[in-house]
Amino acid sequence: MTFALPSLKLPIVQAPMAGGSSTPALAAAVGDAGGLGFLAAGYKGVDAVAQDIAAVRAATGAPFGVNLFSPPAVEAPAEAVAAYASTLAADAASHEVALGEPRFDDDAYAAKLDLVVRERVPVVSFTFGCPAPGAVAELHRHGIAVWVTVTDPAEALEATAAGTDALVAQGTEAGGHRAYFRDDDEHEEYGVLALLRLLRAQTEAPIVATGGLMDGPGIAAVLVAGAAAAQLGSALMLTPEAGTSAPHRARLSVPGTTRLTRAFSGRPARGIVNRFMEEHDAEAPRAYPQVHHLTSPLRAAARARGDADAINLWAGQGHALARAEPAGALVRRLAADAEAALEQRQRQRQRG
Repeated sequence: MTFALPSLKLPIVQAPMAGGSSTPALAAAVGDAGGLGFLAAGYKGVDAVAQDIAAVRAATGAPFGVNLFSPPAVEAPAEAVAAYASTLAADAASHEVALGEPRFDDDAYAAKLDLVVRERVPVVSFTFGCPAPGAVAELHRHGIAVWVTVTDPAEALEATAAGTDALVAQGTEAGGHRAYFRDDDEHEEYGVLALLRLLRAQTEAPIVATGGLMDGPGIAAVLVAGAAAAQLGSALMLTPEAGTSAPHRARLSVPGTTRLTRAFSGRPARGIVNRFMEEHDAEAPRAYPQVHHLTSPLRAAARARGDADAINLWAGQGHALARAEPAGALVRRLAADAEAALEQRQRQRQRG
């Protein structure tokens, strides 16, 4: 039987955070608490994703999901990437590392799709695009629920037409990469509540709301606005189960301005403003995943040194509200806080 959102004990979904923060331990802890945990397949080899799936299943019997990156459609000109690489030479030298090969690839999309089908993962979500209707049908034949991350009403219509079981409505407040299907220069930015209401007006499909949701009242707000669940990313990044690096953790729980940037990956993503972003954002080309591969060794070296000014500090706009506590306890507390907020509002209305 295909996984259905109403079967969740608590209306909380862990965001799949590629690059390290998502771990099998985090997915298992969220699932055991009554939410839905997710593994991030992005940037990982197929064997590593298979190992993560096995690790979650060894840790919990709760359902979980795996997120896949839809393949990029257009390769950027090599000259633009080379020009950007030349501006990063001083950073690479200061960290004693060579820049990476700026290759254009699809993150082993077909092989990862085959893997999740073979493993019969309960839920598979897609970011950066909508899977073809044939792929959706194949997943459904194996009892797998299909979710698609959308950032505007047009994308939602495309995902619904493809047969998706649920939409993940990503507001611009969200940390990490924007899930745009197409050219980011032609995209209107929607906050999560505005997007949620627009989608609810055009579809009855279940919607998971995400973007800047950090506490119980925020979760309550999107539930009232029509979401079936809230997806949390930054709120979980300080948990001990998350694989968030030490320099990233240090910057998450304090106030800090966030901004969308292409500087680290060639694709817009929201992170805490740091030196690297300030110095390189304006010249970064629209070139994903080439820029991601180009800067990856530099970011890894900076992370190992604890240099928060040269790494991507992905974070949502509400990141300063993140708290360091075990993931299971955090999920249960936030769900209880959301319920309390709803009950308080009801009492206020009754008092008139």
